Amino acid sequence: MTRENALKLFKCLSDMSRLRIVQSLTLGEMYTELLAERLELTPSTVSFHMKKLEDAGVVVSRKEQYYTVYSLNRGILEQTVFQVVTSEPDEIDEQQKREEQYRQKVIKAFFDYDKLRSIPVQRKKKLICYERIAERFEIGRVYEEKEVNEIISPIHEDYCTIRRDMISEGIFKREDGRYVRLK
Repeated sequence: MTRENALKLFKCLSDMSRLRIVQSLTLGEMYTELLAERLELTPSTVSFHMKKLEDAGVVVSRKEQYYTVYSLNRGILEQTVFQVVTSEPDEIDEQQKREEQYRQKVIKAFFDYDKLRSIPVQRKKKLICYERIAERFEIGRVYEEKEVNEIISPIHEDYCTIRRDMISEGIFKREDGRYVRLK
């Protein structure tokens, strides 16, 4: 299901009259006049709502002599909300692509030949820069403070601030003067 269809579905079901129609259709197929009678609505009101429900894919219709008979599209209603919101992997891939482009843009803006020009003020940008610096450390390996300083100092002169920020952001863990990269 595309996001556009999911949006139609949620908008459609957010109306009390349409919800009542869907509830009535759980009992079986019905035509407009019968639904209007049961729900105490006018046939034109029911027809209006049925058009919305049909556009969203919630109901299907068929002609039977003079009447249009409506029934539920159970397939769409049996999907969980989680299935509906996660059903468009192309969109997720596109989002990840945009995030990676943003990451590269930040790195390009703040790094010159693997040297950090300045520590970004904005937290999101700062995290991207710190993650870039953290790539020089192995995850899980224990480093002495001196080793950490020797790795960070060629990247930026204020290695103390970077080291401290990386601890507060959960990139590093510090115990007894030893550092471990967590992520």
